[in-house]
Amino acid sequence: MDSDEVRREWADRSGAYSPDFYAYRGPDATSEWVRERLLEHVDRDARVLELGCSAGRHLAHLHADGFESLSGVEVNPDAVDVMAEEYPETADAATIHVDAVEDVIESVPDDAFDAVYSVEALQHVHPDAAWVFDEIVRVTETVLCTVENEGQADYSEGAPGEVTRVDGEIPLFFRDWGAVFRERGCTELREPETVNDRDTARVFGV
Repeated sequence: MDSDEVRREWADRSGAYSPDFYAYRGPDATSEWVRERLLEHVDRDARVLELGCSAGRHLAHLHADGFESLSGVEVNPDAVDVMAEEYPETADAATIHVDAVEDVIESVPDDAFDAVYSVEALQHVHPDAAWVFDEIVRVTETVLCTVENEGQADYSEGAPGEVTRVDGEIPLFFRDWGAVFRERGCTELREPETVNDRDTARVFGV
């Protein structure tokens, strides 16, 4: 499996782990964790980007709290339709780029966003596309938050960098995100936390 295959899988995703699947679940404890961490470092008028926003449940939580400048990148075009149906006010207010992160981020100016975050999105980036992590740091001015499975879930098997498939189909690449972003000059601003029983949540100063 190469990086193009991974992107195609998510662009065509339906059923479990699709935009409909996450929209139905709505904002959750992770949404609130992201909101709280962002507010420790930026104001509600900050330029915020979510990487892999799906149908926008985390963006919707931020929008409901008064965040004014929201953007997202999502590879699955169905997500935009689901967002318009489930979170119409967020869909109207946010700027959503329908494409893979790898195909969007190189054209984004330096320090374009005060805050960038990901929730179970970067764990799907193929090792061939690891250059995208440098780009994420480049476009982030103040704070970067990651909420990713680093290999602690029951289905976590395989070595770092090797593909693991959830339910036999969902590709994951486990990484120590603290090491990934420290190597790129970031500083962890607090101790990592576990959210939703499977993800490690980290906050980086850029």
